[in-house]
Amino acid sequence: MSHPDRVIRILGIDPGLATVGFGAIECTKTSANLDRVNVLDFGIIKTPAKEEIGQRLKTIYEDLHAVIDEFKPDLVAVEKLFFYRMGNTILVAQARGTIVLVLAQRNANWVEFTPAQVKQALTGYGNAKKDEVQEAVARELSLEVLPKPDDAADALAIALTAWYRV
Repeated sequence: MSHPDRVIRILGIDPGLATVGFGAIECTKTSANLDRVNVLDFGIIKTPAKEEIGQRLKTIYEDLHAVIDEFKPDLVAVEKLFFYRMGNTILVAQARGTIVLVLAQRNANWVEFTPAQVKQALTGYGNAKKDEVQEAVARELSLEVLPKPDDAADALAIALTAWYRV
């Protein structure tokens, strides 16, 4: 008796205040173990540097709701914070808090990964360089060019990491 194919939509999110990357993939686990992954879309939510922090967080809040409405993910994967410069860390943490709030409001099933976990999942090496990860994303998703901007490519990498761990 064969089992029906299982399809799962995963939304990857690369948090930031100026730019939030997102990448949506649709993954099919087949009964014949011929898994398929298709890119639905990828892009960024951008907030102007001249706007005050409240407006920027509001933009992320509203636009992320719209992204979730559009892709209706079964699972959302978010990158954990990992920064060196303290001032930037606080701003990104506020943006990430807004993202987590949206996920909670939507009762989303979500997971999080460190940058090292994403690198390990895609390249087999936790200290891989950014271009190695982007090349792995393009290869895994059968893309002829590297996804741009980098934030969107990172979000696709995060989504793929979730797929590998489902």
